[in-house]
Amino acid sequence: MRRKTKGAKSSFSGSLGFVLASAGSAVGLGNIWRFPYLAAKGGGGIFLLTYFILAFTFGFTLLTTDVVIGRKTKKSPIQAYEAISPRWKFVGYLSYLVPALIIIYYTVIGGWILKYLVTYLLLEGGSAAQDGFFSSFISSPFSSVIYMVAFFLMTLFIVYRGVEKGIEKSSRIIMPALVLIVIAISCFSLFLESDDGLRTGLDGLKHYIIPSFEGMTVKGYLDVVLSAMGQLFFSLSVAMGIMITYGSYVKDDVDLSKSLLQIELFDTAVAFLAGLMIIPAVYVFFGLEGMGQGPGLIFISLPKIFQAMGSAGDIVGILFFVMVLFAALTSCVSILETLVANAMEVFSKPRKSVSIATVAISMAFAVLISLGYSIFYFDFTLPNGSVGQLLDIADYISNSLLMPFIALCTSILIGWIATPDWAIEEIEKHGHRFIRKKLYRVKIRYVAPVMLAILFLQSTGILALISSLIG
Repeated sequence: MRRKTKGAKSSFSGSLGFVLASAGSAVGLGNIWRFPYLAAKGGGGIFLLTYFILAFTFGFTLLTTDVVIGRKTKKSPIQAYEAISPRWKFVGYLSYLVPALIIIYYTVIGGWILKYLVTYLLLEGGSAAQDGFFSSFISSPFSSVIYMVAFFLMTLFIVYRGVEKGIEKSSRIIMPALVLIVIAISCFSLFLESDDGLRTGLDGLKHYIIPSFEGMTVKGYLDVVLSAMGQLFFSLSVAMGIMITYGSYVKDDVDLSKSLLQIELFDTAVAFLAGLMIIPAVYVFFGLEGMGQGPGLIFISLPKIFQAMGSAGDIVGILFFVMVLFAALTSCVSILETLVANAMEVFSKPRKSVSIATVAISMAFAVLISLGYSIFYFDFTLPNGSVGQLLDIADYISNSLLMPFIALCTSILIGWIATPDWAIEEIEKHGHRFIRKKLYRVKIRYVAPVMLAILFLQSTGILALISSLIG
């Protein structure tokens, strides 16, 4: 590795480092925690088919655009948008605000995962399966904060070491291990059988992979499409500055078209395996009714499944929560790196001091989020009609308001202001081929703006309001 001069831009050692780090960001909590319950809620096979189609068309467009912005400008989000057009600098600031919000509640969830892992390491999985264990833990001011801080420090350690020694090196270890664990538990889930012998993991697999449009209305399918679109933001880490930051670390001789396809394939495969790991098992122990349990699936339902496995349950629980901890770490590392990279450019300060300062500020807000289930508990009705606490408010602002709006602005900026040729030229640098060039032109100019506008209206509740007025 060449020695970098002071102030030189950090970079990945090559395409493999970029692909693994980007996949590590993409294959985070969005895939392991969020994808399975959305797939279950969205009808299994219908959601899966819709997601696959969108991932390689709509998702590919958003991912390509973010990475190209980063590599072409060689800047982090705040300055990258300004470099394209000074009038669009505000999008860079918004894209900085998204990871700043996400980090303060993702680390809280990371603390929850760490708590469950410690519980299973102590061979106390039976207690984790008891009713009230999860609510008792998150409502404990001391315990929840301690685990959040421990998880935050793990994230800081990786980012503190930099791009090549920290992010890339950890990704080379974590990502293969994560895939192996997911595959192992997925295989185990397929051979489960309910006590009465009426349900098997293979029956759950059929529900998961075979689309059934029976009873599906046009409005119902539109909800599935919008849900799958929203999941793509999490799965591919787009519209939050992460892929712009990682793109700025990619060397000019890397074949972007090939690398982006590898990220898409890796991300989609792990999302599919995550559903394969969880949905058949939930079906065996809880039937179709268990599919609607939502975000609490991992923390409430799965420990009961592990308990039902007998003596093997603690081992499976350890493997599972190690895997989820890896996923949470890769997510939070990429989010924190985006914040650090932006601050380094804006304030011209070294990585180590910026990393520590960013974590200190973020951790203070994360403490407030963690205490949102105890000292600062209250119910708040969000514009989309759901009721939540501090964590839900931060999640709503970042994911339902800012991310669709940022993606919409970006598609307009690249599709109509800079023009698609601005991006295509970067991808075809050094003679590299861009096979999906025609698809990209159409998607970034016409399809993405329309779909993102609809998603923004739906996620903010405006679309429902318009429908009610028309109806």
